[in-house]
Amino acid sequence: MIKFNDLVAESAKNVKEIFPWDLEERLQENPSLLLLDIREPYEFDAMHIKDSINVPRGVLETACEWEYEETVPQLVEARDNEVIVACRSGNRSIFACEVMQKMGYKNVVSLKTGLRGWSDYEQPLYDRDEKEVDEDDAIDYFTTNLREDQLAPK
Repeated sequence: MIKFNDLVAESAKNVKEIFPWDLEERLQENPSLLLLDIREPYEFDAMHIKDSINVPRGVLETACEWEYEETVPQLVEARDNEVIVACRSGNRSIFACEVMQKMGYKNVVSLKTGLRGWSDYEQPLYDRDEKEVDEDDAIDYFTTNLREDQLAPK
């Protein structure tokens, strides 16, 4: 049986990744790059990187194509542009980048460590009203909280 981390590692072989400090640099060098947040809308509303767009992973493929209710024109038109994909920890973004590459995106990159790493790097995050999120609130939000029933049996 293959496990989640094995799937991520296998897909990561096919995807370019950058760290939060690299993204900070890329945003300064290319302010027109597309920052794509593929988390769920409730996650995006809680906190996101300024000027990112939200396209949940579950509708990504149709959002990348014309003629679908989920079509996001800005995303469809970005096939030749620099696109940085972000999620919570950098796992979902690996899968998203791999799929987008197969769909013809030429310069798509995953944010290694995701928004959790962005927060750890002490970069600003914003809520749905574009108000900056308190750093302590971000730390609390990104802290893993597993219930007892989510842990593997001993």
